[in-house]
Amino acid sequence: MKLKRYTYIASLTAAAFFTLTSCSQYLDTEPISDLATNPAYPIKDAADAEAKMVTIYSDFGNEYWQLDYFFNGDAQTDISYAGADNVQNFQMDEYRILASNTNVNRDWVYLNTFIDHCNKILNYVDGVSDPALTSSRKNEMKAEAAIFRSMYWLQMAQIWGDSPLVTLAVIDVNADNFNEVYSQLYPSRKPIAEVYNRIIADLEGAVANAPASSQKFKANKGAAYTLLAKAYATKPNPDWTKVKQNCDLAMGQGYSLLPVYDNLFDGAHEGNAESIWEVNGDPGTFYAWGTFMFTGTDWKKFNVPSNDLVKTFNDAGDTQRLNSTVSFSSVTWADTYWPSNNYPFMKKMRLTDGNQNFYLLRYADLLLLKAEANVQTGDLSGAAALVNQVRARVGLSPVSIASAEDGINKILLERKMELAFEGHRWFDLKRTGKAVSILSQQKNGSGTILPYAANINQNRLLWPIPQAQMDKNSNLTQNPGY
Repeated sequence: MKLKRYTYIASLTAAAFFTLTSCSQYLDTEPISDLATNPAYPIKDAADAEAKMVTIYSDFGNEYWQLDYFFNGDAQTDISYAGADNVQNFQMDEYRILASNTNVNRDWVYLNTFIDHCNKILNYVDGVSDPALTSSRKNEMKAEAAIFRSMYWLQMAQIWGDSPLVTLAVIDVNADNFNEVYSQLYPSRKPIAEVYNRIIADLEGAVANAPASSQKFKANKGAAYTLLAKAYATKPNPDWTKVKQNCDLAMGQGYSLLPVYDNLFDGAHEGNAESIWEVNGDPGTFYAWGTFMFTGTDWKKFNVPSNDLVKTFNDAGDTQRLNSTVSFSSVTWADTYWPSNNYPFMKKMRLTDGNQNFYLLRYADLLLLKAEANVQTGDLSGAAALVNQVRARVGLSPVSIASAEDGINKILLERKMELAFEGHRWFDLKRTGKAVSILSQQKNGSGTILPYAANINQNRLLWPIPQAQMDKNSNLTQNPGY
């Protein structure tokens, strides 16, 4: 039996990449074993701690952020088709994902890897004795890492529902901690309510020490408030009063709409007044290669704008946002939905020099989220006023809201036009309970319902747990319908 035990230890050491689960509270920094005097302690000094923070931010150069984040949020909806030629993406676009889908598996791995990077700071930065790393900077690092980790948990919860809560980075496995490590490296999924409770606890704990909201390229105070608002709006049994409170706290950080919509995406207004949290593409940190996935005539791109999206803009007379969101070119390939001489591309990602920025959170998103909370709490006129701020920027006439149903429909329409190709639509539709009714009626350019629209149902609103992960971890359970 002892031989078998040590064989497991070797296997666990190799699997440490997957990290652990824990029910500890915000910023629990207790290592899994006392390594403070160990020369192999995971953070050696101030410079090493800063390097690990760079790793957290450099994850934005990963395939998840450069491609999958936008595909997952938009290609599964009525604003775009899958595009390109990847059969895994076609499964996702057409609501027929298999548990063996390799894209689903890679996103599970990516998100858990990112969480592990956060956990290294959260677990071990307090143990660094280098006087160059001040307690103030340690607290700021932990706040940034907690905001990142909460964002990743929020994405996992929205994609898969019940999710592991990974809070410790395993760096030491031995006979003494074997039982603890084994149960944590192979976690079960936690109930969705518990996941959201932890997201909220981490964000609320991070606010005090987060970087100032003016530091738009960092996980900052305004971002924490905005993510809190989103978490309270998305969790089971949403707390709309808390949504409004956190929207107000975020709005109090001094944001404003840019006067010209296109300036958001022209590359000349980085870190602007509307930006809450912005990813700063920079070849010195990471080369922002994702632009090439979405625009250009050298090969068929991902996230092809849908006929429905273009029609939505045209029906609304919304030429400003249409022209900033979609561009048309002649291409050499044939396509099911568009003619080759007038083929659309998403336009918000434009820079091809590695410097492309993109928004995680911006003020228009926040305004429309508060409008949704106002509708849910009976303040219809207040909701309309917020929607109309967003509409006025692009020269559209004001709307009125007659009922809660009317308000949700109008806010969803506004979010569709305002935030297309920024990764929000799939989650907006699910949060509002409109995903099945809207996506089951998707039409092509001739007005015919798309054949795959019939595939959408409640089970398909969550992805399958990757079979590759279930094969490694018998404690994981599958979502219904897979």
